[in-house]
This record gives sequence, C-alpha cells and structure tokens, in this order.
Amino acid sequence: MFRLEISWKTILDQPLAWYKTAEAQKIAANVMLYQHPNGGWEKNLDMITPPKTPPKETTIDNGATTTQIELLARVGTPESQAAALKGIDFLLAAQYPSGGFPQFFPLKKGYYTHITFNDDAMIRALIVLRDVAQNRPVYTFVDAGRRQRCAAAVTRGIACILKCQVVIQGKKTAWCAQHDEVTFAPAKARAYELPSLSGSESVHILRFLMGEEPTPQLTEAIEGGVAWLKANQLMGIRIEKKNGDAFVVPDPAAPPLWARFYDLETGKPFFCGRDGIKKATMAEIEKERRKGYSWYTNRGNDLLTKDYTAWKKKR
Repeated sequence: MFRLEISWKTILDQPLAWYKTAEAQKIAANVMLYQHPNGGWEKNLDMITPPKTPPKETTIDNGATTTQIELLARVGTPESQAAALKGIDFLLAAQYPSGGFPQFFPLKKGYYTHITFNDDAMIRALIVLRDVAQNRPVYTFVDAGRRQRCAAAVTRGIACILKCQVVIQGKKTAWCAQHDEVTFAPAKARAYELPSLSGSESVHILRFLMGEEPTPQLTEAIEGGVAWLKANQLMGIRIEKKNGDAFVVPDPAAPPLWARFYDLETGKPFFCGRDGIKKATMAEIEKERRKGYSWYTNRGNDLLTKDYTAWKKKR
C-alpha cells in the first residue's frame, strides 16, 4: 500500500517499491523532460507534471539535480538510468579542481561562483557522488570508470571542506554558508548573508564527514566542529510564528537552538535585513526577513545526541 499524496517535496520519501510502479515511471518521464542538455536541472520547479517551457539555468541549489538523479536511479528503467548518468556527469563537470561546487553551472556571475554549502548544496552533490563511488544498490548500473571519477571527486571535495573550516585562535570551528572559490575564506552572498560561522550548514557538513573513514585530519575537523556546536547552543528560547511574523520568546523547557549566523570576530549571533547591517536580535530586522528566512535552527540536536555518539562508538 503506497502513500496516495505524492508531491515533489516528498518524492524521495516513498517506499522503495513505489519507484518501480507505473506512477513513478510517469513522473520520471516528466523529470527527464526538464533535464537540460548539459545534464543538470533547474531549481524550485514542481516536476510531477510536464514542463511548460524549455529548461534554463542549471544548479545544485535547493536540491536541484541531486534530487532528480536519485529519483531516476531508483526508478531504474534504461531511460531513467541514462538520464541519471547525464546528471552524474553534470556534477563531475561542475566541480572546481579544488573540490568545491558553485551554486550554478555553467558559472553564473556574482556570489553564485562561491563554494556553496548554503542549503546543503555541495554536501548533497557529494553524497550522490559518494553513493555512486561506493556502488550503492540503486547505482549499480553506473560503470566502473564513472565510479572511479566519483570517488576522486569525493576525495577532492573532502579536501576542500577541510580547507574551508574556519580556524580561530588555533582552534577549528565551523563553516560559512559559502566560501571564496580561490582563497577558501568565508564569503558574502545575498545582502543579509554575510561572512559568518553557520549554525545550520555546519551540521550537515559534519554529518557528511562522519560518514568517512576517520583519518586523524578528519577526526580533528569533526571534533573541532562538534566542540563549536556545543559551545554555541542557545538555551531557554523558542521561535513562535503568528500573524505572519516570527518572534523569539523565552521558554526554559525548550531544547537547544543555534543561530543561522555567528560573527567571525565576536562569536555572537547576528541578524541582518536587506540593508546588509548586522543586528543583535531578530526583532531588529524587518518583518519580511523575520518571517522569510530561517534565523534559528535545531539541526544540531540530532547531530550531538545521535550522530556524534554513534560516530564515537565506531572509532
């Protein structure tokens, strides 16, 4: 018995057997119509139904391209596998020689050329490539040559991640949502996304690293990132949304939260509106940004209580 409510948002959350159904194959056929000739896909499109316009710019932002590759691989028809291979080739072509990934490929001028951890873009790409390299069940159709290229891409990606980790007073800490593609330094994106330490993106980076064989260098990076997360928990508050706005309210019983951005010099959380000026509290920025952006996250909870504990036991 399969879930009847299939949406693009939940397309990778279905039972594995569902991907072999006629319904899944129909959706896969639509997804292939959205694929750009370069092998990638656009973002923020509902691909359950056929496209109305030709594909335009291609990206790994907001789960684009990686979601489609995984869906097509699970469906597993000869046609969907061929399209998935084109998608994998797109990821391999998009990667910088240094191991990082830009937000758009071909490159789009602006902050989009930065190494993009924002919204887990680069990590999603590396997870797909790692699954291919490790010959995971849904990717057994991938040839040995591509698997080797994917393995090399993951190795480069990890090296890039380690170069990007911010070191403060000799201690490894966290990562910015985006880093300069040449210097690896934390970089600015949109007006309200300033160079910082990320309480959100850093979590998925650490979880990815915990999935690798623990070399001394990786262990040092993970321990440094985990220590930073532990030191920067925000206790006694929760986020309340009502009347189209968002507020920070006291709550002694609330689980830990982390700010999206921490100042690189002071280590304190900051918030920023479209004016690009740092504020000390979320209440100081405009309503449109308060309700339209995730300024706090609880992502670190599972990492500290589950992933990190399991990782320590395996070592």
